[in-house]
Amino acid sequence: MSEVVAVIPARGGSKGVPRKNLRRVGGIPLVARAIDAATRCPAIDRVVVSTDDPVIAAVAAEWGAEIVERPAELAGDQASSETALLHVLDELERRGVDVGIVAFLQATSPFVDVAALGEAVELVRCRRRDSVFSAVETYGFLWAKGAGEAAEAINHDAAARPRRQDRAPHYLETGAFYVLRAAGLRAEGHRFFGSVGIVEVAPHTALEIDTEAELVVARALSPLHDAAAAPIDVDAVVTDFDGVHTDDTVMLAQDGTESVTVSREDGMGVALLRRAGVPVLILSSEQNPVVAARAAKLGVEVRHGIADKAAALRDWADGLGIPLSRIAYLGNDVNDLSCLELVGWPVAVPGAHHGVLAAARVVLDRPGGAGAVRDLADRVLAGRAPASLDPLTRALEAP
Repeated sequence: MSEVVAVIPARGGSKGVPRKNLRRVGGIPLVARAIDAATRCPAIDRVVVSTDDPVIAAVAAEWGAEIVERPAELAGDQASSETALLHVLDELERRGVDVGIVAFLQATSPFVDVAALGEAVELVRCRRRDSVFSAVETYGFLWAKGAGEAAEAINHDAAARPRRQDRAPHYLETGAFYVLRAAGLRAEGHRFFGSVGIVEVAPHTALEIDTEAELVVARALSPLHDAAAAPIDVDAVVTDFDGVHTDDTVMLAQDGTESVTVSREDGMGVALLRRAGVPVLILSSEQNPVVAARAAKLGVEVRHGIADKAAALRDWADGLGIPLSRIAYLGNDVNDLSCLELVGWPVAVPGAHHGVLAAARVVLDRPGGAGAVRDLADRVLAGRAPASLDPLTRALEAP
């Protein structure tokens, strides 16, 4: 049977926003957000990323996409998206894949409406439409600059402007997705052919990133789109120490010795993770005996006094054979940013440095030293077992 295949073109040579497809929104690379949206759509059978960039290919593969290597001549500034789509169809045919419907997603649209994507696929599958695209309804008055840059009305009569309720709406493409028959794409060479349909999406999902300013806006909006309390589906947990296991304060005795306050609740969270078979690492740039002592008490591995935390994280993950995309990292300050930008689940404590909050996929409800680690543990355990079981029962039933 023919398949519905999501194709995400993601070249490496973006000019307006360098390395755009790897930039993160809500803690997730843009190309990964597109893969995730396609994967969550039940109507899609296969997800393919077309790229000329080995780093994008590696990230896309970690997030579960198949890779089609795009030739250099199809990856330049002048190459159209259609050429990439047609190249994917040819390559999949060589792999023995029968593509009936193409769902073309753009990684530059970070907030894909998955339900609307499924609706578009169904319109094409049931043959009501040959090509469908996402759009927002607008009643805006459009103008163009004419001769001498004088304003000229486009979609209205400037001398007789009707009320909103007396006008029919227009529809603006969002660029998030286009769904079309593969055979029609091959025959016509472009995405609009036959009977063309529109699937409306909400305006707040319609942001398309072409500039650094739009990237900033997307990052600010991402907490409103992404479910902050969702389970965290990972295979390992790595945490900073100061400001995470502690409240980031130190008690200094007269003799110069330091002590910190930790939470027994956090200790139980780590115990539950260990019992569930989730590897835990404490990774700290501080060379302090209290870090090693706490790790020993918790029974977890520790690497402290580390100058390059990202390199240490990579080394630890490689040693366990766990992809970085399957790791949650919990941090609070700027020395955590390099690690937060590597993992699939960058997590921050409330009150963290503004750069850390911007990099995070999730901001926890509990502060450092007062349940943050337990909060993270509960969410990780929720992602590993049936939701009907509480975290303690899940951990106790784990092998």
